[in-house]
Amino acid sequence: MRIGEASRVSGVSARSLRYYEDEGLIIPGRCGNGYRDYCRSTIDRVRVIRSLLESGLPVRLIKDVLPHLTAEPDADPGAVCAEFLREVQRYRDRLAGRIAVLSDQQAALDAYLREARRADR
Repeated sequence: MRIGEASRVSGVSARSLRYYEDEGLIIPGRCGNGYRDYCRSTIDRVRVIRSLLESGLPVRLIKDVLPHLTAEPDADPGAVCAEFLREVQRYRDRLAGRIAVLSDQQAALDAYLREARRADR
């Protein structure tokens, strides 16, 4: 299927499909006229990519794990290496740290607004 239909079927914009290709996450086939040709397995891979991106993982980590997640059915299920899991944990911990900082900032702003409202009375 061509890019428009692949976009519709996968729920991902044509621009995102091109980006995934540029990043080496997918490799669509090519028709004789140069148009991209997306097969069912590529669409399935796009859905996995989208899911991982929505979970907050950066493209750099997705590139590392994607070959293991979309491997053949007889592939070793333990192929997702411990280093990748440590990398995801570090990413999650950095995210938790940023959330904590933002929560503290929000609490400080809430306190400021409470005080400002009391002063206006």
